[in-house]
Amino acid sequence: MNQQIINLFDEYTHKPLKREDFIKRLVLLTGSMGAATAALAQLEVKYDNAVTVNPQDDRITTEYITYPADDVTMKGYFAKPKKEGKYGAVVVIHENRGLNPHIEDVTRRVALAGYLALGVDALSPLGGTPKDEEQARGLFGQLDAKKNLINFIKAFDYLKARPDCNGKTGCVGFCWGGALANQLAVNVPDLKAAVAFYGRQPDAADVPKIKAAVQLHYGGLDERVNAGIPAYEEALKKAGVKYELYVYEGANHAFNNDTAPTRYNEAAAKLAWERTLKLFAEKLK
Repeated sequence: MNQQIINLFDEYTHKPLKREDFIKRLVLLTGSMGAATAALAQLEVKYDNAVTVNPQDDRITTEYITYPADDVTMKGYFAKPKKEGKYGAVVVIHENRGLNPHIEDVTRRVALAGYLALGVDALSPLGGTPKDEEQARGLFGQLDAKKNLINFIKAFDYLKARPDCNGKTGCVGFCWGGALANQLAVNVPDLKAAVAFYGRQPDAADVPKIKAAVQLHYGGLDERVNAGIPAYEEALKKAGVKYELYVYEGANHAFNNDTAPTRYNEAAAKLAWERTLKLFAEKLK
C-alpha cells in the first residue's frame, strides 16, 4: 500500500484528526470514495486474526481479574503457566485501542513463555474498553496521565503479592503502551525489564531514574515516533542505563500487530519478540 496512505492512517489513529477529515484526505490520496473505502478495509484491524494462542490451551490458565488502585478498581486479563511454581511477572500494555482481543492474545503468548502475564485495561476508570474502536480511541483523551501511571504501577503490587510470583517484574508495551513502558521504567525503581515497541520516549531529564534494562523496538518507516530516538539514546548512554535499541528497516508503526494487515511485518515481529523473550529470560527467571 502507498506509504502516504499508511502515514495518514497513523496520523488519524494518533492525533486529534476527525474521521470525516481523515476520509476526505484519504479520498484525495486514493482518487475516489470507493478506493478510499477499499483502502480503509485493509488498514483497519481484523480481530478474526487475533488468536495465535488459544485461550483453552492446556499449558496455560486465563481469567479476568480486578485489583485496587488509589480511587478505582482496575480490570485486567491474566494468564499464567498451568504448571505450579513461582514465576516472573509481566505487565502487558495495549495500544490506544484498549484491552482488545489482540492484546489478550499477546498476554497469553507471554504466559506460554513462562511468566505471569497481566494485560491491564487502562480504560477501567471509564468503564472499561468498549467494543467500538473509535469510541475507545476517543476515551484515551479523558484519562488523567498521573492517575493512569499510578493505576499501572499498582498492577505490579498486585502481581508481587501473588504467591506464584518470584518477585521479579517487567513490562512490554505497544504504541501508547510503549510510551507507558518507558514511563514505568522511569517510575518503578525495582522493575527489572521494560520493553517498548514504537513508543514515545520519556523526557531526557528523567532517564537517570531508570534502573531496569530497557529494550526498544522501532519501525524504520515510523518517522513520527523515531524523531525522539537520538535524544533518548544519548540520555541512556549518559546515564549508564543498560539498553538495547533496534530499528527494523522497511517496517511501519504497529509492525508487531498481526491484526493490522497493512502494517504487520512478520519478519520484524518475530525477531523483536525473540529479543523480548530473551531479555525476560535474563531478567525475570
